[in-house]
Amino acid sequence: MSRLSGTELTLAYERRVVAEGLDVSIPDGSFTVIVGPNACGKSTLLRALAGLLSPARGAVQLDGAAISSYRTKEVARRLGLLPQTATAPDGITVADLVSRGRYPHQTLLRQWSAEDERQVNAAMAATHVDGFADRAVDELSGGQRQRVWIAMALAQQTDLLLLDEPTTYLDIQHQIEVLDLCTDLNVNRGRTLVAVLHDLNQACRYATHLIAMKAGAIVAEGRPADIITAELVRDVFGVPCQIIADPQTGTPLVVPETPRLHRR
Repeated sequence: MSRLSGTELTLAYERRVVAEGLDVSIPDGSFTVIVGPNACGKSTLLRALAGLLSPARGAVQLDGAAISSYRTKEVARRLGLLPQTATAPDGITVADLVSRGRYPHQTLLRQWSAEDERQVNAAMAATHVDGFADRAVDELSGGQRQRVWIAMALAQQTDLLLLDEPTTYLDIQHQIEVLDLCTDLNVNRGRTLVAVLHDLNQACRYATHLIAMKAGAIVAEGRPADIITAELVRDVFGVPCQIIADPQTGTPLVVPETPRLHRR
């Protein structure tokens, strides 16, 4: 049994149903990426898996129990979440923000400890933000800020990390920087990651497990090499294309067809 799964999920915002009948199981030790067109339910599914959205039907299971049965702090001790629009308080330093990841481990009887300090330092080192620990977060570049938020999630000391569009608004250099960090956390540090990405080629290059969604339904899942075909891309994204091997990684590379009118 995987640590994180959902069964017969119906997800809705008030009366607006976004997805119905979703069955999803996140492979332990994977870098799972959820892809699909805008408004297909990707981020909604991630929010449900994180326990931020209660399903109208069905249940999300975390470590063998319904995620709704845990207290908020207990969920935070078991999984970390990087939301889509994370904002830091004005003037807060990198070290102070990362330290907030230790909040789930604090109690009235257990305040800041040497172990908390160790975990914060380890999280900053793993994400390569320790060199500017004393700088204000709002002084950093977009890619650096994303790494700080990931460091805060790592400081929670969880093996399960959920990231909602972690590369949005970043230039290509910082997108690669963040995704390389995610791969390092997955491959070299044993974390299970679940991310929502818009770029299908980046998803194919970095994911070990892919979930493709369309109109609130999961239409395919598995290794990118096993599920990404020209037919799937045309069905899910409405884009005629060819699939070739990525010359760097051998993973599927989606090459959209160009109308003759635009060819030179």
